Amino acid sequence: MTMPAFEKVAPPGVDPASDPYAVYAHLREQGPVHCVPTQDAGDVWLIVGHAEARAALTDPRLRNDIRHSSSWQDDGGNAIGLNMLQTDPPDHTRLRRLVAREFTARRIEALRPRVREIADELIDAMLAAGRTDLVEAFAMPLPMAVICELLGVPAADRERFRLWSGEVVFPSSPEAAGAAVQAMTGYLAALIEDKRRTADDDLLAALVRTMDEDGDRLSPEEMLGMAFLLLVAGHETTVNLIANGTCALLRHPEQLAALRADPGLIDDAVEEMLRYDGPSHSTAHRFASEDVEIGGTVIPAGEPVLVLLASANRDAERFTDPDSFDIRRDARGHLGFSHGVHHCLGAPLARLEAGVALRALLERCRGLALDTDPDTLAWRPSLMRGLLRLPVRCTPDGRPETADANGGAHA
Repeated sequence: MTMPAFEKVAPPGVDPASDPYAVYAHLREQGPVHCVPTQDAGDVWLIVGHAEARAALTDPRLRNDIRHSSSWQDDGGNAIGLNMLQTDPPDHTRLRRLVAREFTARRIEALRPRVREIADELIDAMLAAGRTDLVEAFAMPLPMAVICELLGVPAADRERFRLWSGEVVFPSSPEAAGAAVQAMTGYLAALIEDKRRTADDDLLAALVRTMDEDGDRLSPEEMLGMAFLLLVAGHETTVNLIANGTCALLRHPEQLAALRADPGLIDDAVEEMLRYDGPSHSTAHRFASEDVEIGGTVIPAGEPVLVLLASANRDAERFTDPDSFDIRRDARGHLGFSHGVHHCLGAPLARLEAGVALRALLERCRGLALDTDPDTLAWRPSLMRGLLRLPVRCTPDGRPETADANGGAHA
């Protein structure tokens, strides 16, 4: 995704990477819709107000298919199949219906015990270490293990998937991202073909076999695109939901204390995490199929549009005191999982994983605390909001760690 050049529209003294919300607030003060430069590909229209974002997300004139872009020529050779993120109704409706037949609430809920088992295994290692990076030790491996088990990716291949997925979402260079896409494409094509020959009961095998009442099924190219989308979207967003949400709790000790006192608030806490500092700050690019007026501004046909979900979630016109983190808030109406026909299909899985992860941390790491100055935390410069690292101290009984004479940590 091409990044807007937020540094060109940020108020003086604000670093967009560490505090994008100050940039969003600055833009909202000037209006709900803006045309801003990108870092390397011309201008893009940003929709930053909550009401305008909800309207845009249900406007059929804003299309996800890149062929509605005035500058489209080809996909650069880096597209993986056909998936729901790159299509519009009626194609999107058909794809979503076929996937939803197998990606059911029952299948997701059945994962709960296994998610807790994985979380406990990771927490065992965190407690043994005492000090660790929560991103690397917990937030990243948990969703990776879950999505790979759900889709039937062998355990031996998960590290490769982690590296490929990270390069696709946070590319170190266009060449490296292209190489990761091609490597993942080849692997997934072989894995899908293997699923055609087995009687496995994982989601990928089920999607290979699924057929609706009219005999419709996913084509090989659609299977490839769907597998890619489920693996990447089902992993990266949940990594950052868990890490960002835990960070928010650790930076607001009164909220952490309230959640420890009443674990029944965990579901509400997850919704507030999605609103306050969720992983997806923007939709994928959409394109105006004709001139579209939003918030009193006309977006010309063919122009690219980004709906800034994270800005909408901090709009004071929708949420009282929106820059405060409050797990008792009624966060309904947030756009953390988008809205409309492209509302995230994996939202129930992400909510389950985040809730189970938080409960496990609260129950077993009574001494969980930041192990760095919060002002030094580094964030990825991306519309996928994520921490590079989250150094924490992790003890089971709530007692702070001290350093021994040799510099080692103990409780």
